[in-house]
Amino acid sequence: MAAPTTKAILGRKVGMTQIFGENGEIIPVTVIKSGPCLVLNVRTKEKNGYNAIQLGFEGCKESKLNKPLLGIFKKLGFPPFKVIKEVRVVNTSDFVRGQEIKVDIFQEGELVDVTGKSKGHGYTGHIKLWNFARGRMSHGSKFHRRRASIGAGGVQHVMKGQKMAGRWGNETITVQNLKIVKVDKEKDLILVKGAVPGPVGNLLIIRKAVKDIK
Repeated sequence: MAAPTTKAILGRKVGMTQIFGENGEIIPVTVIKSGPCLVLNVRTKEKNGYNAIQLGFEGCKESKLNKPLLGIFKKLGFPPFKVIKEVRVVNTSDFVRGQEIKVDIFQEGELVDVTGKSKGHGYTGHIKLWNFARGRMSHGSKFHRRRASIGAGGVQHVMKGQKMAGRWGNETITVQNLKIVKVDKEKDLILVKGAVPGPVGNLLIIRKAVKDIK
């Protein structure tokens, strides 16, 4: 679980590009369409056992939601949103229900942690997944791409923690200490130096960096 933060916003990955810095160097950046987000609810430690804010992102038509979700928005008294996410925060007194959060909460040069789902590659063999070496490709070999023993001498069961074939990707990943190169308030864009998890269009959570290493 991510550590509590003082600033947070939701966004979508637009893609990667490069821009020129002040001294002419080329900076690889990821463009993120962030916000505006609406604070739907505030969770407090006294009432809920933890401090968090519930954010709504990307407004949508009522016809796009099922009745349970639509009922939640009607109970809260807010318009429907496509995305609802909870983000842990340090101090809930900085937020109120109905508050709008935009990209201007961040400044150029600030460090952020970006969380998102990595690309899913489906079921993958052990060679591609774990970079295992393959067997001899000569005639008569029975281990071209087969996995070798998964046990040990005298052990009649699979040893715990064995690296085997399985799902690759589609995991929640946080990239820490990405520097904000530019904030476009008019277009609701944040440009961060480097890469962020997932494909284009991936949902991201942008938080103020926990370590804030400079």
